[in-house]
Amino acid sequence: MNRQTTGFSEKSSAQVVAASFAGTPDVRLKQVMTSLVEHLHAFVKDIEPTEEEWQQAVDFLTATGHMCDSTRQEFVLLSDVLGVSMLVDAINNRKSADATDTTVLGPFHMVESPRRELGADISLDGNGESCVFAGQVRSSDGTPLAGAWVDVWQANGAGFYDVQQPGIQPERNLRGLFLTDEEGRFWLRTVVPRYYPIPDDGPVGQLLTATERHPNRPAHIHVIAEAAGHASLVTHVFVEGSPYLDSDTVFGVKETLIRPVVTIDDPLRAERYGVPAPSDSWNSTSFWIECSHEP
Repeated sequence: MNRQTTGFSEKSSAQVVAASFAGTPDVRLKQVMTSLVEHLHAFVKDIEPTEEEWQQAVDFLTATGHMCDSTRQEFVLLSDVLGVSMLVDAINNRKSADATDTTVLGPFHMVESPRRELGADISLDGNGESCVFAGQVRSSDGTPLAGAWVDVWQANGAGFYDVQQPGIQPERNLRGLFLTDEEGRFWLRTVVPRYYPIPDDGPVGQLLTATERHPNRPAHIHVIAEAAGHASLVTHVFVEGSPYLDSDTVFGVKETLIRPVVTIDDPLRAERYGVPAPSDSWNSTSFWIECSHEP
C-alpha cells in the first residue's frame, strides 16, 4: 500500500504525484502514468489556465464522452484531428520501405464487414458513380499472397457511411470482406466515393470551428489487408483529384496512396470483373498492397 505523499507544491507537483505510482506492479502502467503526469503538469504550468478555463477543458472532455455510442466514437475523432492517431500509426508501423504506407483506421470501422465473393457489388443502394476497385496483395518482396483477407469500407457518392444514415442506407452498405485468389488478386464493384466532412455536430466540430479549421476528408476507400505470416496493414486508397488531398483534417493522406479513377473500354477486362461491356466505357481504379513480414 502506498503511503500518503506529502510536500505538494507548484514546483514539485509532478514529482510528488509520480512518486505515488512507485508501488504499481504493472511496469508498463507505471511508465505510462509517470510520463503522463510529468507531461500534463508541464503543460498546465506552461499555459497557466484559470480555474474557469480548466473547467471548460473538463466540460469539453465530458461532452466528448457523451457523444460516443455504438456507431460514433468522438474520442477517435478528437485523436484524429489532433494528429495523434497518425502519430501512433507512424510509431507502430516502422516497416520495410517496400511495404505499402499505412494510415489511420478512422472512426467508421464500427461494424463487421460481411464476407462477399470476388466481383461482388458492395454498393447496395447505387448512390454514386459505378466503378470497379481491383488490386493485388503481395509480400514486400513482391510475392503474391493467395488467401489473404481484404476488408473494404467507404462512404457513398453523397459522402456518408452506412452507420451515419440508419434507415436511409442499407445495413453493411459499401462494406465487404474478400479472400484473394491464387495470385493474390481481389476485385469488387462499388461506387466512386465522395469527399466528406467528419461528424462536426459535436465537441470536435466546435473545436475545429473555433480554430478555423475545416472538417473535410478527401475521397477514399479504406482497406485492411491480412495474410498469414505477415503484419496486417491498415491503409486508404485516395481518389486522385479529390478536394482536400492537401489539407485532410486528420492528416492521413500520403502521396503513395493516391490513385486515379480511369475510364476503360476493354471487353475482356469487363468480362473478368463481371461488369457489362458497354460500347463506350466503364470506370476502374487499382491498388497493389505490399505487406511486410511479421517481425
